[in-house]
Amino acid sequence: MNIIVCNYDGNNMIIENEYRSQYCGKLDTVNVGQEVKLSGWMHSIRDHGGLVFIDLRDQFGFTQIVIDQKSLIFKKIENLRLESVISIKGKVILRSKETVNNKIKTGKIEVLVNSLNVISKSKILPIQVAGDDNYNDELRLKNRFLDLRRERLKKNILLRSDIIQFIRNEMLRLDFKEFQTPILTASSPEGARDYLVASRLHEGKFYALPQAPQQFKQLAMVSGFDKYFQIAPCFRDEDSRADRSPGEFYQLDIEMAFCNQEDIFNTVEEVIYNTFSKFSKKKITPLGFPRISYQEAIDKYGTDKPDLRNPLSLKDATEIFIDQRSKFNIFKNIIKKGGVVKAIVAPVGAEKPRSFFDKLNNWAKEQGSSGLGYINFEKNDNSELIGKGPIAKNLEADLLKSLINELQINYEDAVFFICDEYDKATKFGSLVINKIASELKLINQNEFNFCWIIDFPMFEIDGNTKRLEFSHNPFSMPQGGMKTLMEEDPLKIKAYQYDIVCNGIELSSGAIRNHDIDIMLKAFEIAGYQESDIMKKFPALHTAFQYGAPPHGGIAPGIDRIVMLIADEPNIREVIMFPMNQKAEDLLMGAPNKVSNQQLKDLHISIESDE
Repeated sequence: MNIIVCNYDGNNMIIENEYRSQYCGKLDTVNVGQEVKLSGWMHSIRDHGGLVFIDLRDQFGFTQIVIDQKSLIFKKIENLRLESVISIKGKVILRSKETVNNKIKTGKIEVLVNSLNVISKSKILPIQVAGDDNYNDELRLKNRFLDLRRERLKKNILLRSDIIQFIRNEMLRLDFKEFQTPILTASSPEGARDYLVASRLHEGKFYALPQAPQQFKQLAMVSGFDKYFQIAPCFRDEDSRADRSPGEFYQLDIEMAFCNQEDIFNTVEEVIYNTFSKFSKKKITPLGFPRISYQEAIDKYGTDKPDLRNPLSLKDATEIFIDQRSKFNIFKNIIKKGGVVKAIVAPVGAEKPRSFFDKLNNWAKEQGSSGLGYINFEKNDNSELIGKGPIAKNLEADLLKSLINELQINYEDAVFFICDEYDKATKFGSLVINKIASELKLINQNEFNFCWIIDFPMFEIDGNTKRLEFSHNPFSMPQGGMKTLMEEDPLKIKAYQYDIVCNGIELSSGAIRNHDIDIMLKAFEIAGYQESDIMKKFPALHTAFQYGAPPHGGIAPGIDRIVMLIADEPNIREVIMFPMNQKAEDLLMGAPNKVSNQQLKDLHISIESDE
């Protein structure tokens, strides 16, 4: 019978065996005089006058071990390369005062080695673990097992684990139950391309990996469960970007029965606020996150993902430039064709040279714009604000005063102008306010600013097909129910749809669901779908909603994005253990890869060559 000896060090349980009695990075002066066993990787090695000092590393940190160069022990490691794995026994001793390293927990002690065993030798490293060397993404991803040993990435992955555990405990505290939904399911149109899995038993048929557990969690509510959550894997065949991982990602999937929009907000805010408060020292938006309508967000920020750390916003100046007294015909002509003028007031200061404005103008042209007009405001001898620049010269004095009053312009402000069709002006305006704020360093990097975007339009016109389509989630409840669907212009119908946004990054979309079969069928009818289409694409929901469905709603904040924000990382790959590259390739495992002809035959699949 084997006896397991467990030691406790704070929150860490150590199972003592032939490899270790303590963790590296957990020893301190209280351990002086003790005989310990340690195992780990050789992080660095230094030769000091007959003594060899090795930083031994495991998940928990470093311990400096000391070996006499004249000893037989040294012979065992003499030709070992860094990152070899060794196990040692030795006595914990105090370091001399002049060699104390206060930067690490174990910096006051070291271990004098009396026994050593080489567990595993390392070859020459393709990337260095010690140091902060920058390597290209391809090299890092091919050697992810080494990359993960590096301090920054290791901390991110451990942080991710802690965050997920904390979130899970928060959901359980709020009386949610954790359920697991299927990974192999049916293909359905949910906004992105499916990953398909061929069936061996059912020739010519395919499973799909879930883009989200959307339908299953709704069916759970119909089944009589009240509060569901899951740390759910999701699979989408879509392009990569800084805040999106191609292939797969994880989300905190939530659904509640007999709830309204505010119930969702209150629940999610509490979990989000507590999570960010637990793992970050940055200032966080107090509970009761701002609610901003979709239309207000577009009008004011040019996007439905506003960064509220940015004090700049878009203001309408169309009426000023369409005035008969305005001689700025470039804007006037665009306005007459249905365009608008968006203005951005920015505190540029009195000392900004002409080159600052030229730089912004050149940047605007690089983005595909014709340029970025501006008026720079100064004071005359009478301490009155006056405008400088070509645009100001084409505005009568009283129009310039109206501009100052309406836009609340102050001394040393500059106003930048965008004139175009509404959609183009607001979209470009979003880029402009971010660019100017960046140049002027107006963004407070020590804040997490949250908000809800609400009142999304139920329908929109697809830019390519010119057809009426759902703008968000097709299972959302329209505001006003059936009456609205029957009487309102579809493009004016709003839905109980919402996004939670932090620092310009969408953490999640959600909605109060459409639980009424008649309303659901009518909404799909408006979008051009017949009941037979619904029965084919969403058979389970179509059937289940006819047997008593409760009001329900949900949301699914992205775990990867939450960790990315808290870890203060610019790219989501830095918080995922084994991510794909931007081409959705796993360079470590070599996926996707070719399979054997027999495997294809078993799945009743043949591949046609383009050659």
